[in-house]
Amino acid sequence: MENEQIICAGCGVHIQTEDKNALGYAPPSALKRDVIICQRCFRLKHYNEIQDVSLTDDDFLKILNEIGQTDALIVKIVDIFDFNGSWLPGIQRFAGGNPVLLVGNKVDLLPKSVNRAKLVKWMQTSSKENGLKPADVMLMSADKGDGVMDVAAEIDRLRDGRDVYIIGCTNVGKSTFVNRLIHEFGGDEEQMITTSQFPGTTLDLIDIPLDDGNTLYDTPGIINHHQMAHFVNAEELKLISPKKEIKPKVFQLNEGQTLFFGGLSRLDFVEGGRQSFICHVSNDLYIHRTKIEKADELYRDHLGELLYPPGDQTKKELPSLIGHELRIKEEKMDIVFSGLGWVTVSGKGTTVKAYAPEGVGVSIRKSLI
Repeated sequence: MENEQIICAGCGVHIQTEDKNALGYAPPSALKRDVIICQRCFRLKHYNEIQDVSLTDDDFLKILNEIGQTDALIVKIVDIFDFNGSWLPGIQRFAGGNPVLLVGNKVDLLPKSVNRAKLVKWMQTSSKENGLKPADVMLMSADKGDGVMDVAAEIDRLRDGRDVYIIGCTNVGKSTFVNRLIHEFGGDEEQMITTSQFPGTTLDLIDIPLDDGNTLYDTPGIINHHQMAHFVNAEELKLISPKKEIKPKVFQLNEGQTLFFGGLSRLDFVEGGRQSFICHVSNDLYIHRTKIEKADELYRDHLGELLYPPGDQTKKELPSLIGHELRIKEEKMDIVFSGLGWVTVSGKGTTVKAYAPEGVGVSIRKSLI
């Protein structure tokens, strides 16, 4: 049977029935269903199991380059909990001359004390620093539905009768957003796109027809290899990925003390007067305080036990922690660990050393809160 034209409704790949280990496999019996999904999506949807896929970064970049050749509205979604880690470098190059609507997702994870107007302004400034001047900046929670219809209305206004491409890094919530739109506008649950917290769920363009004959495309998530998600297994990813509003944890530290975030990152208080370090990470992530002089020994002897995650298996593959010395030059600044969270430090002139696995992004910014 010729299956080239059959597309998986969950991830967008071509369905094939010959090779169980290859991308897009579905048993022949699945072709009789009204809505056809590949075995990978079936297992992800029903058993929360993920299979490795063979798509490369080049495959993703090829799709992005093609978008630049079209006349369309681009909706770029970032994870507001991990803005730097989920930023797509060179987006202005991929956009061509198309307008870009920037949407910060997962706003429900931030403490309620966050001023949303200030957050939008911060996103605008950060976008310009990264070379992008968006047509508009909005906030939403695709998971909770907060702000989704406002974003939908702005998409309709900005697209002006053109196609729409939803783009972003893996795990920013693109497919959750599209599913929310399908639900809000009366779509069938069988049409829902496969979503999960695992990087790289959507594998090819998924097209959703719009009322005026144009199309909304959900694109594959581009993999940012400096995110923490790529250094942990599925169980550990659940632990470090917030599911609900984060509760800031405050530590009063003296110079010479250290905070460990599980065994995945570490922050040394090198120089400065006694002060508060406010940690914004998943509520489930254990933070351990010790002295700098004991930190190396503690890490060596208790990684994978007291300092968890990582577990034993991940521990063997985790790159060495690399230190980055940072100086607080303003009254309040955030030390950001890509994909894990951030620590707000208030003491101007304070020096810290932030450690993360080699390849994971560590940065400093003006305080978000």
